[in-house]
Amino acid sequence: MNVATVRVPAKINLCLGVGPVREDGYHPLATVYQAVGLHDEVRATSRADDEINVVVNSELDVRSELATVPEDDNNLAVKAAKLLRDHTGFVGGVDLAIRKVIPVAGGMAGGSADAAASLVACNDAWGTGLGRADLEFLAAKLGSDVPFLLHGGNAVGGGRGETISPVLARGSYHWVFAIAAEGLSTAAVYAEFDRLNADGKVPEPKVPDALLAALRAGDADALGDALSNDLTEAALSLRPELQDTLEVGIEAGALGAILSGSGPTAMFLASDEQHSLDIAFALTSAAACADVVQSHGPVPGARLA
Repeated sequence: MNVATVRVPAKINLCLGVGPVREDGYHPLATVYQAVGLHDEVRATSRADDEINVVVNSELDVRSELATVPEDDNNLAVKAAKLLRDHTGFVGGVDLAIRKVIPVAGGMAGGSADAAASLVACNDAWGTGLGRADLEFLAAKLGSDVPFLLHGGNAVGGGRGETISPVLARGSYHWVFAIAAEGLSTAAVYAEFDRLNADGKVPEPKVPDALLAALRAGDADALGDALSNDLTEAALSLRPELQDTLEVGIEAGALGAILSGSGPTAMFLASDEQHSLDIAFALTSAAACADVVQSHGPVPGARLA
């Protein structure tokens, strides 16, 4: 019996450009990812038989969402383990134990993070010996965000998000996340995006030059001005109350305020640790969300603990 434990961060999108839906149902994306210091943990314990099991525990204050994390073959961590086993021809099983800290259905890639962690943990526990490039190949089969969660740091994402390339960046950034009591389906947000844009021509997405320049300079003020998310209108159409949450953070002086990915988590850029505390206090005092979490980025991707 071999055991491997992996810590994996959440992701945010500093920009999320969304193009017209493709024939395969996906949308071309132009995004800049950043990994932030909210970590799930996946422990893989090898089994002599071929069973692959998963249990999920949460340290989130918002626990009602835990019921939406499947503990069966629909869990992305289980799918990752099976994909790795099929790819390598390994004979054996694994018990996966997931400790959740990343918000569920919060636009921060919690499921994708667990899939990335499962690949790394099972690869170690099973001794299958795949290198990072091989794991990234498998990750792209599991979901758009999974390759980045192996990579971490900052990166430009293309294709449907799975194509990762490095981005020149300096500095560390302070973030405040307003976590909603109820998650928001990524598929539902994209469907609403298509509905809202049914009568117009959606341009091909592009990463804003101003955002890349801000990262190169390590300029938090400029980065705040350059944050963008093409899914905002769709997410707010489904959950109009999120606009109130964004406004509380803006009134508290956030350098930038957008939804994280497809939402409903709202993210606010602070100038320093004290400013982060001030924004968190404003959100809590206004009861603008179910929970408030402070973090920083960038941080490394999935790594053995």
